[in-house]
Parts: sequence; structure tokens; C-alpha cells
Amino acid sequence: MIHHPSTTEGTTIIANFQTAGKGQRGNSWESQEGKNLMFSIILKPSFLSPTEQFQLNITISLAVSELLTTYLGKKVKVKWPNDIFFEDKKICGILIQNFIKSSTIETSIVGIGININQIEFSEGKATSLARELEKEFDRNILVNEFFVILERNYLQLRTGGIDRLKSRYIEDLYKRGEAGFYKTKETVFKGMIIGVDEIGQLLIKENGNTHSFQFKEVEFLNFMDK
Repeated sequence: MIHHPSTTEGTTIIANFQTAGKGQRGNSWESQEGKNLMFSIILKPSFLSPTEQFQLNITISLAVSELLTTYLGKKVKVKWPNDIFFEDKKICGILIQNFIKSSTIETSIVGIGININQIEFSEGKATSLARELEKEFDRNILVNEFFVILERNYLQLRTGGIDRLKSRYIEDLYKRGEAGFYKTKETVFKGMIIGVDEIGQLLIKENGNTHSFQFKEVEFLNFMDK
């Protein structure tokens, strides 16, 4: 198994082509052969307890956001819980699987898909570096740049720097501070994202009341607030 305890931390598997990528909520991930970056990293964040799992999401999301911001500028945003957006379009998906043992996270498999050189998307709400900047990118250079950034962020997490990471994450949150429409199983409501709590629930303010949502409990309805 890929998460065998003997697997070295930092081991990375890079795929050239992913035919059936899976995102949050079971969404499929579209990727043309040889165009994008699809890779999995093995981490061993045993310094985190299961209740601190979201700290890893914060760290990974910020690393991808930082990489893409160097090319695309400040319009790169972290869409809770696991996507990176550029101007309302998805440019990266992240999926983290944690394996817990003795009340610590023994191993995490971090799957990352970043749209790099793909220009055409069957779904209109996706984009890539090449599509936005009208040039091709060397994926090897990008992956190396990413690991430099990730190592810095991960070291900060490991040495107790979660507060600084979390404040950066909240600052970069997609739709934070903007009025928008959200959907739960019961209702559609108008609210404003104000941040995330200690365990990674999304905090949305509605008429003076703050609601907290776990993964899959709330959906963004972007088309309604255009």
C-alpha cells in the first residue's frame, strides 16, 4: 500500500495522465495527457492530532496559492475546502487522505492537480496558467518551485506557526467579505464568508448570525450573485 509506514516522507508520484481524477464530492477532474501537473506527495505529520487535520489543508492550499500567485498575481484565491481559483475559475484541486494511528496522523497522501498547459476545457469554469498567460510552461520547473514553497510552509506548520498560516489562509479565502448565495440541504441563503474555525469549518455570516459548515454541508452558488 502507498501509505505503508516505511514510505519516506516527501515521496512524490507524478502522473503524466489522469483519466479518472476524483475531487471533493466525487467530482471528476479533467486533464489532457502531458498538459497539467498531477502528483501525490506522502507526508507524515505525526505532530498533528486528528482534530488538527485541517491545518494540513491550510498549509497545502497556501503553498499552491503562493506558487500560482507568482505568475497570476493577487487574484488567486483559496476556495474552501480544497480548490484554488483564479477569477471565479478553478485552476487547481487538492485531495488529502489522512491515515490515523494512536491519535496522531501517521500518514497523509496529498493529491494535487494543477492546470498548466491545457487550453480547452469542456466545463467553462476551469482555467490554466497557459490559458491565462498565453504561453506554455515547463512543468518540471513549476513542480520544483512548488516543493521549495511547500517545504517552507510545512516547516512553519511543524514548528508551531499555524496562527500565521491560518491568518494568511483566511486573507486568501475565495469570496471572503463579499455577499453571495449559498445552498444547504434545507435552504438557499445570502451570506458572507468571514473565515474558518479551529477544525476547518467554514464560517458564514447571515443577518448578524454566524453559521459553521463542515465539508459537503454547504455549496457556493456563484451564478446567482453575478
